[in-house]
Amino acid sequence: MSGGAHGPAARESVHGTAARGRARGGGGGTTTGTGGWRVVVPVKPAAVGKSRLAVDGVDRTALARAVALDTIEAAARASRVTEVIVVTADETLRDELRGWPEGAAPEGPDARMPEIPRAPDDSGRRDPAFAGSPALGTGRAPVRVVREAEPAGLDAAVRAGLAAVPADRPRAVLLGDLPALRPSDLDAALVLAGIVDRGLVPDAEGTGTTLVTARASIPLSPAFGTDSAARHRAAGHVDLDVGASSTLRRDVDTAAQLAAALALGAGPRTAALLG
Repeated sequence: MSGGAHGPAARESVHGTAARGRARGGGGGTTTGTGGWRVVVPVKPAAVGKSRLAVDGVDRTALARAVALDTIEAAARASRVTEVIVVTADETLRDELRGWPEGAAPEGPDARMPEIPRAPDDSGRRDPAFAGSPALGTGRAPVRVVREAEPAGLDAAVRAGLAAVPADRPRAVLLGDLPALRPSDLDAALVLAGIVDRGLVPDAEGTGTTLVTARASIPLSPAFGTDSAARHRAAGHVDLDVGASSTLRRDVDTAAQLAAALALGAGPRTAALLG
């Protein structure tokens, strides 16, 4: 579904050129409020997630977990992200995240990984995290883990994550199935999100949603699921015009969607599994 329809069905969108002009200063600048973005990433347990993602010779559970970890890695490396909050009942995933970037971290609303200064993303199409760079393992924003005792569905996980973030901070919800996500693409979307109360990024098909945002003190009540893009627009979310080629639009539920995402360059864990 393309952006920029006309007539009664037209939807509002925020375009990159105008947003970047405001973000650089003058004319009010971005208005993200107090500090950078807190990004909530809900992740289903890998054993039950991605049931349609079948690739010959590849363990589906391991693939689902690799996709989630690559998504979280990319989000944590985005320069506009202050903190990533991962909500999951997947014990193996939680164990992996506790090792980022060094040592263990407790779980719960106040559990944080050590913050490390991030190098600027000057690598063009592929960020250091996805290029086998020695930078891998450094330069992340803090990652906090909110533990689900049992998986209770996407909406419940999102609510738990948002409850762990003060409402007077800019907040976003990012789905955890974007294996090709580049930090620079998430940054571009958050620049656009900084000048609207509520934003959304639709998936490549145009019907689903991969990212929703709200500025500081603006209520955020995501409505993921079937036809979520239309429901988010009805709730006042504005399309963030990140462009059709943005890796932020390439979520994966099927082998065909995975192939399309991989054509843009996979994260290191996903790439290692797929050879």
